[in-house]
Amino acid sequence: MRIAFVTETWLPSTDGIVTRLLATVSELRERGHDVLVIAPADGPAEFPGPAVETVPTVGAKFLYGGKRWGLPLPRVARFLRAFEPDVVHLVNPAFLGVAGLIAAHRQGRPVVASYHTDIARYARHYRLGGAVPLIWTVLRSLHRRAELNLATSDAAITELTAHGIPGVRLWPRGVDLVRFRPAPARRTTGRPIALYVGRLAAEKGLHRLASLAEPAGGFRLVLAGTGPARAHLERTLPPDTVFTGLLHGEDLAEAYRAADLFVFPSTTDTLGLVLLEALASGLPVLAAESPAARSTLAGTTAARFFPVDEPVDLPACARALLAGDHRAEARRHAAQSGWDTATDGLLDLYAETLASQRSKPLPYQSSPVRTPGKVK
Repeated sequence: MRIAFVTETWLPSTDGIVTRLLATVSELRERGHDVLVIAPADGPAEFPGPAVETVPTVGAKFLYGGKRWGLPLPRVARFLRAFEPDVVHLVNPAFLGVAGLIAAHRQGRPVVASYHTDIARYARHYRLGGAVPLIWTVLRSLHRRAELNLATSDAAITELTAHGIPGVRLWPRGVDLVRFRPAPARRTTGRPIALYVGRLAAEKGLHRLASLAEPAGGFRLVLAGTGPARAHLERTLPPDTVFTGLLHGEDLAEAYRAADLFVFPSTTDTLGLVLLEALASGLPVLAAESPAARSTLAGTTAARFFPVDEPVDLPACARALLAGDHRAEARRHAAQSGWDTATDGLLDLYAETLASQRSKPLPYQSSPVRTPGKVK
C-alpha cells in the first residue's frame, strides 16, 4: 500500500504526535508499505526511510506559543500526484491539512483524518478563547469531509462526537517496549525523582508540580522537554528544579529509568503517550484527573489521580504511590500497547476505508488513481 501522511507537526519537533508518526512510519515500512510524509519545513531533521516533502512555514507568538505552521500551498497537490498514494492520512489537520484534503478530493483519493490535539482548549490558554467556536467550525468542516476519522483515545472520540463529527474510530495507542524498559532496580539515593516529559507550555499545567520540589515536598523535580513557558517556569518553580531540555532515544529512556515517579499535570492532552513510556519503564504515575488520563491508565493499580480544581497535598499523594512496588504492574499495563499491535489496527482501518471507497463513484477525480495493493 502507498500511504501519504500530511502532518502539521514533524521533526525536529518532539511531541506525542511526532512520536506516534515516527513509530507508525517505521512499522509500515518494515512491512513493505511505501510512505510519503508531507510536513512543515521547521528546521533540519534526519529520519532515514520515508520520502519527505516540505512546505514553508509561518508562525506568531500569540498562536500556540509561536509554533510554526505549514502553509497550505498548491505544491501539496503536486506531491500527492507524483506519489500516487492509495490513501491520504491527514494528521491533526489544521492549516496544511486543508491543502491535503482539497488535493486528495480533486484527485479522487480516500482521506483519513486523525485528531490528536484539543486545539480549542489550547486556545484558551493563549487568550484566544473567543476563537473557540470558529476553531470547532473549521475542525468539523475538515473532519466531515474525510472518509474515516480517527481519535487516539475513547475520551477524544466522545469529544468529537459531541461536536458533531460522527463515526469516529479509535487509532490504537502504542509504545516502544524495547527502548522503554525498567531499570534493574530503583537506585535513587536521597530525594526521589519526580519526572515530567513533554512540552513546557501553559496548557500543560506544570505550575501544579511546584509543591513537589519545595523543601517540604521532598522530591527532586525533573522536567524533560522544551517550549514557550520554559523561561517562566525557571523563574517560578523552586530553584533546584532540573530542566534537561529535549531528550531523544536512549537519553530519554535513561531519564525514565533514573526516575522514581512520573508526573502528568496536564488536563488538555487527548492521550499522553508519555504515560505509556513511563509505565513501560516501570514507573508509577501520578496524573491530574482528566478523561484522557483515565482512559490511558484504566485498569492499572500503578497510577493515582489528583484533582486540579481543589487543594491537594501532592507530595503526600506521591509518597503514598511510592510506598508500594509497582514496577511489574506498570510494565504489564504498557505491554498491552506495542506499536506492532497499534499498526495492525491502523492497517485494518485503512483496508476498510479502501473497500468502502471502491464501491463509491469518484466525483472529484481529475487524474488516474492506482489500484491499491494488498494490505500487508
